[in-house]
Amino acid sequence: MDKGKTRRSFLKKATLGSAAITSAPYVLASTNQQKLTLSRDYFNQKYTSNNHINLGLIGSGIQGIYDTTAALKVDGVKLVAVCDLYTGRLDRAKELWGDDIAVTKDYRELLDRKDIDAVIVATPDHWHKKITIDAMKAGKAVYCEKPMVQNFMEGHEIIKVQKQTGAVCQVGSQGMSSLGNEKAKQLYEDGAIGEIVMLDFYNDRYSAEGAWQYPIPPDANPETVDYDTFLGSAPKVPYELKRFFRWRNYQDYGTGVAGDLFVHAFSTLNHVISSHGPNRALATGGLRYWKDGRDVPDVSITLYDYPKTNTHAAFNASFRINFIAGSGGGGGFKLIGTEGEMVIGQNTVKVVRSKLGMVPGGYSMIAYTEATQEKIRKGYASQNLESRTSNLNTGETIWEAPKNYKGGHYDHFYNFFQSIRNKKTVIQDPTFGLRAAGAALLANESYYQNKPISWNPDAMKLL
Repeated sequence: MDKGKTRRSFLKKATLGSAAITSAPYVLASTNQQKLTLSRDYFNQKYTSNNHINLGLIGSGIQGIYDTTAALKVDGVKLVAVCDLYTGRLDRAKELWGDDIAVTKDYRELLDRKDIDAVIVATPDHWHKKITIDAMKAGKAVYCEKPMVQNFMEGHEIIKVQKQTGAVCQVGSQGMSSLGNEKAKQLYEDGAIGEIVMLDFYNDRYSAEGAWQYPIPPDANPETVDYDTFLGSAPKVPYELKRFFRWRNYQDYGTGVAGDLFVHAFSTLNHVISSHGPNRALATGGLRYWKDGRDVPDVSITLYDYPKTNTHAAFNASFRINFIAGSGGGGGFKLIGTEGEMVIGQNTVKVVRSKLGMVPGGYSMIAYTEATQEKIRKGYASQNLESRTSNLNTGETIWEAPKNYKGGHYDHFYNFFQSIRNKKTVIQDPTFGLRAAGAALLANESYYQNKPISWNPDAMKLL
């Protein structure tokens, strides 16, 4: 990214006043703050029962229910069938969406149905590749929950089949299509923070539920839970309900905190700065508190190196997860640049531009005589390092979605269904999905091998 060009572009828009107020922060005094409203237009069309997109849900657990709830808010979508390996979830599906939906414990029955146009794959991670590929080969559009894959090579198989079949395949990092991401990308490209230097991402939690200790229903038993099918390609182990209902805690079925949480941040980061991802990772952490049989850490810190490209400078990224944060929890996603910082959420974007101190102050001048200090001050003044323009171009601007905004989750499904209807490209295709998942999985590789891991973000392969 041409630093001078983007800076000039940003400053030009910033000084245009209200005519450009939705494109870049207004020129502010350093003590001022302004709030602006984000907006989005949707293509509204009424659909009859004959032109609905018929949807099937594979994996009606927590995320599967949230996904389907968001999907059904999009006009012209109808849920017709649900698959899950626990009978209680099939009962819950009927409770939520009506007795007329079909239910099964065999996902292949959904893929065999001619009336199903698209499926949501919200299973444990180790099933993502197989079901996604089977669905595309069966002629279905696929919304596959993140992370797209459990290991690197699985992603290349999904990419290959998607290209062969031409199927619509959207990866489900639900914040990807949000107003916040869209605005952040525009601001970054306008040069709002200068050249990126660092990303700071963290997610703190302080509850058993947040640490994946999900409740196990009292009616769960070998009759109501198809445990053998759940295991799939994973190692055969004795029946254990914790593994089925708390699968994220095990390497055999999930991808740890990196696959669950890092991947969201990589999706946003790579989208906003138009990057293919990092080329090196170094991870540490440990199992500090939730010693409940899990074999993944509950505290994770990973440092990433991003190489220089034509869309961004070389920079570093810090990713941190803490499942026993005594502070009570919280999270953040902040891009830090040479001229400002940008805090990104699905519904908000905040840009802060500060004055870069280029003239020495009292701290370093104290070692010199008064006469020498005066000479030094005159020397710096003659260089005009702190111009009036740079002094004025500071302050804070916040963009906020309106209260009636339908949300990033809705937008991601809206994009998915519009792609099906209009044969358009989804915002998060399998190649993008592998780059986000691959970057996240580097943390696991580094943690378990106890060494830095290098990655080719273009070829999407380990080095």
